[in-house]
Amino acid sequence: MGEFEDEALWGRSGVWGGSPSGVEGAEPLGDPDDPEPRELLAGGTAPADVAAKYPTSSLAWAQLADDAFERGSVVESYAYARTGYHRGLDALRRNGWKGHGPVPWEHEPNRGFLRALHALARAAGAIGEQEEYERCSQFLKDSSPAAAQTLG
Repeated sequence: MGEFEDEALWGRSGVWGGSPSGVEGAEPLGDPDDPEPRELLAGGTAPADVAAKYPTSSLAWAQLADDAFERGSVVESYAYARTGYHRGLDALRRNGWKGHGPVPWEHEPNRGFLRALHALARAAGAIGEQEEYERCSQFLKDSSPAAAQTLG
């Protein structure tokens, strides 16, 4: 089975999810919640300040990537997105995720990782890294169809 194939990891308690297998109580793994970076960003704190205070926050890095992309700083966006992506992978793995399976958009703490993954795909496409664009785009779809649809 490939690294990004949609194979669910079930049976871990304390995380959000639902089971496509239909087994009640079976839940895909999610990123642990750390609401403070999310609250600071929602309150208008600059993403760079949030990233400096909470460098493990994939959401702060994803916001930096989005802001850089909107300014036309595609390489900067790529670097921020890659950082957010790896910070998110680290958090997911600490929570038991094995590199494949669902990462539900509906679980708000997952959104930083999923946004960073989307931003990485977008920036990779913009700088001509077609293989990485395709890999990241597929990984996003496999991890969370809802995120792929929401983020575009």
